[in-house]
Amino acid sequence: VMPVKIEISTPGEFKDTIRWLSQLEKKIPEKTLKQLGNQGVSALAAATPRDTGETSKGWSFDTARITEGAELIFYNSAHPELYVNIALLIQMGHGTGTGGYVPPVDYINPALKSLFATAGDSIAKEMFE
Repeated sequence: VMPVKIEISTPGEFKDTIRWLSQLEKKIPEKTLKQLGNQGVSALAAATPRDTGETSKGWSFDTARITEGAELIFYNSAHPELYVNIALLIQMGHGTGTGGYVPPVDYINPALKSLFATAGDSIAKEMFE
């Protein structure tokens, strides 16, 4: 068997492509992150177990620029008088002051699952507009 050499060459430069990639690297999908943030807050509020309803109303979000791009952060500010985050106590479980134990309720991950599943496509769509 005799080897066959194939050579491919292209004329020109990649200046336009490099410029486009450089601009894309600095772009932040702010509109999509805000939409995802609002959807996430609604999903978390609906999924939060209710006693008084205060914890479910405490959800908010923020976006931040970081070195690698941007991040979407969810907060729960319910019960500011306490030194613990009630939303996380529900999620992780906790001991009680009387020696009992409240088991965890995984409600955050299921609430955000569909959001995470579609976030990549939504972000890509805005980035490549």
